[in-house]
Amino acid sequence: MVKLRKIEPSDLPFLYQWENDSAAWAQASTHNPLSQQDLRDYIAATTGDIYRDGQLRLIIEEQDSGATLGCIDIFDFDPRNRKAALGLYVSPLARGKRIATQALRLLEQYAFSHLNLRLLYAVIATSNEPCSTLFEHSGYTPSSPLKGWTLESDAVIWIKSAEK
Repeated sequence: MVKLRKIEPSDLPFLYQWENDSAAWAQASTHNPLSQQDLRDYIAATTGDIYRDGQLRLIIEEQDSGATLGCIDIFDFDPRNRKAALGLYVSPLARGKRIATQALRLLEQYAFSHLNLRLLYAVIATSNEPCSTLFEHSGYTPSSPLKGWTLESDAVIWIKSAEK
């Protein structure tokens, strides 16, 4: 079982490793490494209040051991239209253990119940089959193919609406 928690200064080594994982850059539309100072500044500036920051990054943590397994983000937060994008990163050593499924479910509960969002979406490269499978099995619907979205791949917007 996993839990989600707010980012802390002690997460700097993990964030530094993950943000500089060039293998994941194409999936996240990232094109440059981040310094430890960049990440220190980000951690210091974030309040954990999505209405203030316009985004929210949460750490995925193993509930019993406290091991840091990844992070999950809400961004492009649109409170007027009650929608937001989400992003997910699971450490390579934690992949294939249903960590992403659990974290996604927790984030959805928070977003739909606490933030009262009506829609979550993720833009996923068509080349990222594991991520597409995760979102499909989590009840997201593919919509809006994005041809030429990145140099490496087309993409698809996966959408999930709040249950009524």
